[in-house]
Amino acid sequence: MKREKLVLIDGHSILNRAFYGMPDLTNSEGLHTGAVYGFLNIMFKILEEEKADALAAAFDVHAPTFRHETYGAYKGTRKPMPEELREQVPLIKQVLASMGVPIYEQAGLEADDILGTLADKAEKDGMDVTLVSGDRDLLQVASDRICVRIPKTRMGQTVVDDYHAADVLSKYQVTPAQFIDVKALMGDSSDNVPGVPKVGEKTAISLIVQYGSLDGVYDHLDEIKKPALHRNLQENEDLARLSKYLVTIKKDCDIPLEREKLKLGDLYTKEAFALFTRLNFRAFLPRFAVEAAEQEEEKENGDHSVLIDTAQALAKASGEIEEYIRRAGSDGKPAVLGVYPVYDPVRYGCGKEVPLYGLAVSTAPGSCIWAGVNEEIRTGDLLALLEKIRLLTRERNAAGSPVSVWTALYNMKEQFAFWGIPASGFASGIDLTGVLDLHLLAYLLNPLQSDYQPEMVASEHAGLTLATRRQIFGKSSMEEAVRTQPEEMMRYACGIASMLREAALPLWDKVQKAGMGPLYEKIELPLTYILYDMERIGVRLLPKALKEYSDELGARIEELTASIYEQTGETFNIASPKQLGTILFEKMGIKGGKKTKTGYSTAADVLEKLAPYYPVVNDILEYRALTKLKSTYADGLTAYVEEDGRIHTRFNQTVTATGRISSNDPNLQNIPMRTEMGKRIRKAFVPKEGMIFTDADYSQIELRILAHMSGDPELIAAFRENKDIHRITASKVFHTPFDEVTDLQRRGAKAVNFGIVYGQTSFGLSQNLGISRQEAADYIEAYFRTYPAIKAFLDGLVDSASEKGYAQTLYGRRRPVPELKAKQYMQRQFGERVAMNSPIQGTAADIMKIAMIRVWETLHERNMRSELILQIHDELLIETAPGEEEAVREILRDEMEHAASLSVQLETDVSSGDDWYMAK
Repeated sequence: MKREKLVLIDGHSILNRAFYGMPDLTNSEGLHTGAVYGFLNIMFKILEEEKADALAAAFDVHAPTFRHETYGAYKGTRKPMPEELREQVPLIKQVLASMGVPIYEQAGLEADDILGTLADKAEKDGMDVTLVSGDRDLLQVASDRICVRIPKTRMGQTVVDDYHAADVLSKYQVTPAQFIDVKALMGDSSDNVPGVPKVGEKTAISLIVQYGSLDGVYDHLDEIKKPALHRNLQENEDLARLSKYLVTIKKDCDIPLEREKLKLGDLYTKEAFALFTRLNFRAFLPRFAVEAAEQEEEKENGDHSVLIDTAQALAKASGEIEEYIRRAGSDGKPAVLGVYPVYDPVRYGCGKEVPLYGLAVSTAPGSCIWAGVNEEIRTGDLLALLEKIRLLTRERNAAGSPVSVWTALYNMKEQFAFWGIPASGFASGIDLTGVLDLHLLAYLLNPLQSDYQPEMVASEHAGLTLATRRQIFGKSSMEEAVRTQPEEMMRYACGIASMLREAALPLWDKVQKAGMGPLYEKIELPLTYILYDMERIGVRLLPKALKEYSDELGARIEELTASIYEQTGETFNIASPKQLGTILFEKMGIKGGKKTKTGYSTAADVLEKLAPYYPVVNDILEYRALTKLKSTYADGLTAYVEEDGRIHTRFNQTVTATGRISSNDPNLQNIPMRTEMGKRIRKAFVPKEGMIFTDADYSQIELRILAHMSGDPELIAAFRENKDIHRITASKVFHTPFDEVTDLQRRGAKAVNFGIVYGQTSFGLSQNLGISRQEAADYIEAYFRTYPAIKAFLDGLVDSASEKGYAQTLYGRRRPVPELKAKQYMQRQFGERVAMNSPIQGTAADIMKIAMIRVWETLHERNMRSELILQIHDELLIETAPGEEEAVREILRDEMEHAASLSVQLETDVSSGDDWYMAK
């Protein structure tokens, strides 16, 4: 009886190989398609040769996996994906989805882990498996029933090398399991696996053939007589073992083998035909049935359907849209309204009007209406329309008919009137009742995702396949697309509006079932408007002060450069790690260097250990810090100053897994604070003429949250004594009277206090304090003896996350922790740290967001001229109007300190000044 054949494709690997093996193709829209075309060529060739019964593809998720996060020093130097290839990743997924090919991807796992797991389960379930990948790492899973097929380009032609277990042994003289140890020794520069320096493939194979395994090599290290090889192996055992961990593919992931889902059906669907036609893949079209071609021709001639949905997208005048919305739900039944305004959100707010180019509205299945700017309809008409139907939407919301939007943050102030906020007069606060922002909802359900796009939500929650803006319009702006491709724009906008309507209730239902409905309604949704308002206002920057700061940095950098040259006796490129390593560890003979494949490591952790003993190393660290300050801030920030003299950073609400707000263009969250020279960049940030800055910073908020959540009576009492918490902790831990605690003891207690919040291990604490690992372990043990309820609380967090699969804040925010289910100890340990710190950090982020909402609303309820302009970690900055100084200070203290009711009082440090430096 014939065994079923399963073909598994390593998505990113094959797409990457196709990208470099195929010429760069583009379709009529300017979209790059060469890699997708090459991928399909390989896939069709394999399927025809294998006579497959089942098929699936696996992709890496573009969020850091555990291995990326833990070993960033090796993974972080990976060559970035070219933009022409990057834009084809969602395209190949769309193509595969249109053909009904199952796609596997999961945060925390790499594609080869998924492939290894599915292959192993399929083999055990009686299937033959073919794994298609350009990555030789997968040879380790080859067996008598699992064949790894590796496409290669030879003489301009694509050929495929096949490897069962016997083929691996024949080619490399080792078994598939031993191939892991070969890769551990030789490393892989393309995947940033370090290996052992100067050990190539030939040497690695001979060592494993002779000694059987990596453990065998190190058990017989004394037998290896070549001095250089012996020394390299001895000095780099930790790299070899780390490399083995990095290249070992998991075969026990929590991914079910669903044979029915994997069953190969008809790939040549109508959806695929439409997509292949648009992508100009003419060579593949004969594979499709004639009926599909006829249907597509009929569709092009007389139907303006949304790309995948069946909604009719007919251009209407604005008055017709108003009537269309009024009729929706007129039968008394709730009806979701999907609304998609078309505009360019590249630079919104900033005191400038952002043009509106069109409006798509969908009220029911098979129904979508569109109004685009043309000879009859102007931007002003659309804005007036939004204002006209504001009352209609409020009536709908009151009747239980929600309005569904995409990324409310990116909508301009005029459009917010549509969602229920008046253009002026915020006496009643922010009212977004009934607004479902699908971007925010998708983020809450999966905060590990690195990016959220409408097509992803459409596929996952509405069962729709949606073309992306880039696929349809290439690099054209929305204004150009409306003008030059009106029909395509109509169909695109109506596709999104229909998706918003279809996916809204399924998404909202999932969020509510997860217990995050109040988190969305009371915190995340109102915050969108505040972040928009802060971006619109921006913060003033003085170019003159920035120039003075840059000159001062430049002068100090020149001094350091001269000093470093004098101490080393050579002129060289201090910024070059390779040259610096040679100077320090070879010429000067400084001990403690770590040799890598590319030279000596001059990473910060290496140099910081040497700095106390070598003045030149201390100078080098200062040189690095100041050159970064100069390039990133003193010189770099000038480019972001706009015509109004202000910087308008973009605040990101859906980026961090813990719920913290981040920012970019520029990243103001990373404004330096640790050194005096770094802090002085804040002198360049100033308020409007005649105003001052008022700054409020939470005091030890995460420690206070830890005290509340753990219920530890000792820590709660320590805070209630209202003394130096670190000195109190040191007094208790070291059994020393409070007044006799030394600075060293206080420093150790402070490190443990904050380290506990982040799940710090004894190793991490020893590195932080420069003490032995045993001393650090003793510190932590003494800490837990002093605060026993904290230990029980943290252990409980790990147990809870292991059982539920996620960690949770006081406000219900979830952070998935898939690493806790891993077999490897190091991966589980990482998951335990996440389980311990996410509830604390996430709760701090939630409280800060509540405080922002309360402060912002209070300022507006009182019709004050002072404005909230920045949020940096635990800090709020207000541009304060004359005569409102004391009121602003009171508002900050009151609203921030009462944002949450904890067993330990929240405290703030409030200060004022003529610039941000003085205010802080």
